Amino acid sequence: MASGPGNNASLSVQKVTHSESSRAKKSQHSEEEIFYMNCRAAYLTVLKSSLENIKSKEQLCLVLQQAGRNPSQKTLNKYWTSQTTTLNFDDFCTILKKEKTATKTELLKAFGKIDTDNSGYILHDELSKILTTRGEKMTLDEVSAITKLADFNSSGKLDYNKFCDFYMTISEQCCKTALEKLEVDNRLRRQQFGSQAETSSEGITLSKPSPRVSRKTDHKLAPVKGDSRTSSRPSSAQSCKASISSTISVSASHNRSAKLIEPNTVKEWQCAQSKGCFYLEDDGEIISHKYRLHLPQRSTVCITIKPLNLCQVEGKSCHWLSVDTALYVLKENESQENLQLVSFTEQQNKEMFGWKGELGSGVYWLLPFTTGCRLKKVKTQITGEAKLVYRGEDGELALTKEFRAALLDVFETIDLDGNGLLSLEEYNFFELRTSGEKCDEEAWAVCKENFNMKKNELTRQGFMDLNLMEANDREGDPSDLWVTLLSLGYNKALEMIEACPFVIDIYAEKCKPRIKAIYLEAGGWQLNRAICKSVVNKGEAKVMDGCENVIVYTYKTDIRITSVIENKSENKVIIHVNNEQSKNCLSNRGLTVFAVEVAPKSMVVSQHVMPLNEQEEWLYNCVHSLLR
Repeated sequence: MASGPGNNASLSVQKVTHSESSRAKKSQHSEEEIFYMNCRAAYLTVLKSSLENIKSKEQLCLVLQQAGRNPSQKTLNKYWTSQTTTLNFDDFCTILKKEKTATKTELLKAFGKIDTDNSGYILHDELSKILTTRGEKMTLDEVSAITKLADFNSSGKLDYNKFCDFYMTISEQCCKTALEKLEVDNRLRRQQFGSQAETSSEGITLSKPSPRVSRKTDHKLAPVKGDSRTSSRPSSAQSCKASISSTISVSASHNRSAKLIEPNTVKEWQCAQSKGCFYLEDDGEIISHKYRLHLPQRSTVCITIKPLNLCQVEGKSCHWLSVDTALYVLKENESQENLQLVSFTEQQNKEMFGWKGELGSGVYWLLPFTTGCRLKKVKTQITGEAKLVYRGEDGELALTKEFRAALLDVFETIDLDGNGLLSLEEYNFFELRTSGEKCDEEAWAVCKENFNMKKNELTRQGFMDLNLMEANDREGDPSDLWVTLLSLGYNKALEMIEACPFVIDIYAEKCKPRIKAIYLEAGGWQLNRAICKSVVNKGEAKVMDGCENVIVYTYKTDIRITSVIENKSENKVIIHVNNEQSKNCLSNRGLTVFAVEVAPKSMVVSQHVMPLNEQEEWLYNCVHSLLR
């Protein structure tokens, strides 16, 4: 059928709209690439590698300056608090997205407020008075350094229009110099960003090649030809030598046909239980209890982990119940340093995850794990601060109802064996988390004299009285009580939003298992290695076309997807990761586009991804690209 004029016009509009949309997406992608390249260039002018962390406020200031920012002390203090110990490359990228460079218009507007007669000049004496007495106060030497610059100074006055031009030029030059240095390093290091081996908390050294590598080319992009030296601001195509694209569609949770584990089938078996907790640190790191399991003889066992429902207040939701949990089982051989991955909990029954199989007699380590997709720093608007203590009619201090409910939850979390009492060992896990110090036998004896105990263990009432005594010692000032609560994951509204208590159950058919919490610390290299091995063993492997030494493994369950990058070469590599086409997805990285640096002969977790809304279908579409 012939097309009429109206149809042709409609088709033209569609083509133009599609073309504009395509250009907009390409432009956005290019901007992301340029932004990331600028971030990395600035970072590497101060630090040797993007695997290396920023370790001081001074270093943070330097890298921000190299990125063309001029951070004030107020800005630095916003990102480097008294609790901050390190910031990583991803943190730095996030900061740069928030702290935009000042425009000339903004600078002129600020100077215009001082120059009331719009002359375009400010007297040196007036400028000196303002800079040394207001806001971020400068020293006389710092002010003198500005006023002595002849290019925009004359007759004791500052030409602030020229000064703004100078400031913008310096800012742009910092970025340009950093990019040029990165470009030179690229060429000198033969497009591999260095050939010397580096150690990393993420990197896991391999002793032998990884098994089960299947070669797939259907989703790969062909290498792009071209001389990387032609531009210091490379486009997406110029910056990548090879890519791997992974696309996985996952149905909503209510349609799952997951393999379930049913503890009821093993309820006649002997059982051991322990509680524990994931705690979120200020730098985003997650620490948790770690356990030693002893089996006196070979037996079939069932191991489960799930978030612990603590809610003492009716109708109050438990934020942590949606946090994912997993448990990695490692066999101890000659020593704690020589642990062998046995398995991990991947069978599911609602929020519970488990593993069932046969274990020989001996000692095993149980390492709890959460992806960090749902347990992460979240800024929440809180109006007012919950009241912890009050004075009764008799003038005596008492704990508020809300604070007592929170303390009962805390007690249930730190009572690891669930017997309703706190042993010295259990109490010390609490003390290490909240104060960093242990309570010795002598101090415990003092507790025994002053607070309610049973069989040398602290009761719930004793724990309440101990916190009330702390308030009395401060004459009602709740500062120390808040330090305790904040370290346990509570906010000022008494909501536990930065912690996830959990419970572990061990069922054994032929013997009595024994489980004991040993440490409260970050995951460490043993857990990282276990995660990588589990993904390599069970995930799909894809080799990068044109780069046989880089392999991306993708492991999928109904609630999470984990990708691991293996670098078999002698040089470290930088992998660009792009999730822009994913739908209804939540990554533990917190960024849509980011980069992962992989040390030579090692593996590293690229990312963990979960559905943002479990009741809806989610699409994982990720492109791993090898940067120049």
